[in-house]
Amino acid sequence: MGKIVLITGASSGIGKEFAEIYAKQQATVVLASRNEDKLVAFATQLHARYGAKVFVIPVDLSRADGPQLLFDEANRRGLTIDVLINNAGVGTYGFLHERPIAEELAMLQLNVHSLSHLMMLFTPGMVRRKSGQILNIGSTTSFYPCPLSANYSASKAFVLYLTEAAANELRGTGVTVTALCPGGTGTEFFRSAKMDRQKVADAKALMDPRKVAELGVKALNKRKVVFVPGLQNWLLTQAPRFLPRHWVTRTTRSVIEQKR
Repeated sequence: MGKIVLITGASSGIGKEFAEIYAKQQATVVLASRNEDKLVAFATQLHARYGAKVFVIPVDLSRADGPQLLFDEANRRGLTIDVLINNAGVGTYGFLHERPIAEELAMLQLNVHSLSHLMMLFTPGMVRRKSGQILNIGSTTSFYPCPLSANYSASKAFVLYLTEAAANELRGTGVTVTALCPGGTGTEFFRSAKMDRQKVADAKALMDPRKVAELGVKALNKRKVVFVPGLQNWLLTQAPRFLPRHWVTRTTRSVIEQKR
């Protein structure tokens, strides 16, 4: 069957681009998302375009039982995952004390708990086979706190730290872990998070999702632990190392606030 790649959040955005890249390489692609209709339509397109084998596993990873359901279904179908791309994630916007608690908890389940849970489920098999790759999607906000997206930026900091720690633990096992930390990208992210009126959401400043995915795959294959695509984004992630924390937080808020 060749290399088998599991992509979460595969029905839109960067996840779709990852699927295109691997299908073009004739890998077997496993698409996971809660939107079954979009997944099936996309899988049909990928197979017709590239002749690749494509499997669809509809699952809601904003639920606590989502990761186990995904893992069990992959095993039931005899799919031994060689590459896990933890792409599924959402953002939220607003003052933390005013945000709906249920929405914030669902976001943390998806961005933090499900991502870590999937790693814990799939990594042992990779270690036994002495081969595997894991790509976790972080953000430039993995490197600094974001007022008005407090839980979101904290969730992406978790992704960065988890990746760095796990990559160290897995040295010598044949399994690698990479955190891809893009800045603003031209996907549905800002609209779905109700952040499309942000200054940072200006279309002129957004990276192309295909380019982000291509750079992410290259970083994964080069065994990089952390990769920030784009020079401007990289500089943005380095600045907090040299500036006072209160200044970083104040500046971040000025960028993330809605246009007036």
